[in-house]
Amino acid sequence: MEERIREAAEIMVSSRLTLALTGAGVSVESGIPDFRSAEGLWARYDPAEYATIAAFRQNPDKVWNMLRDMEDLVKNARPNAAHIGMGELERMGFLHHVITQNIDNLHQEGGSKNVIEYHGNSSTFSCIWCGKRYTREEIGEEPTPRCVCSKPLKPDVIFFGEAIPADALDRSFELASGAEVVMIVGTSALVSPANTIPVLAKERGAKLIEVNKEETHLSGGVTDVFLKGSAGAVIPALVDAVRKAAGR
Repeated sequence: MEERIREAAEIMVSSRLTLALTGAGVSVESGIPDFRSAEGLWARYDPAEYATIAAFRQNPDKVWNMLRDMEDLVKNARPNAAHIGMGELERMGFLHHVITQNIDNLHQEGGSKNVIEYHGNSSTFSCIWCGKRYTREEIGEEPTPRCVCSKPLKPDVIFFGEAIPADALDRSFELASGAEVVMIVGTSALVSPANTIPVLAKERGAKLIEVNKEETHLSGGVTDVFLKGSAGAVIPALVDAVRKAAGR
């Protein structure tokens, strides 16, 4: 394992453009279960009933029953060693952008500044009728927080039935086309369109470094260096190895 971490570090140090694609596995150690897991949100709420934009428009009070549970998970979470480590890699200049499927804002809190969010961010809220935006602190504890225009507020996350922001897609594909290294961290890379990022980068000559607890469909033939373990354990070790490889 130490040898593989050293190999990954040397690849990163020589890269001019390194991306990270992250998923739910990065935030599990911060106390946020994968929504699709047995302990996750979808085990208690049918997403077809609670997590579509049509459901929100039709019955926002009902949907906010689920959103309050989501809020309880996310607002009390803190960045773990993986988030902080990736923030440090960016600060050192060896990780240039994070593309995340998570909505918890923990990459930013962990120090990452160049974050592309596929599914939005749960720390801010908008009125889809008048466009006014609010912070978490501004919405208070009402069961269904409302805008000054009296309409219900929606967290700035992508509901089923909504499109992933075009600027996030365009920028991530642009970066993947020119990346020399892509880290795949805490994700099975099965969900479209995020799953196309590693494949596109590989086709353009990038090296893939994968950090996951278990092997994925990428591990056998697409990934160049597979680092088995939790992100919270592997990423800090990788940061140390990158620092040594760079002579810092």
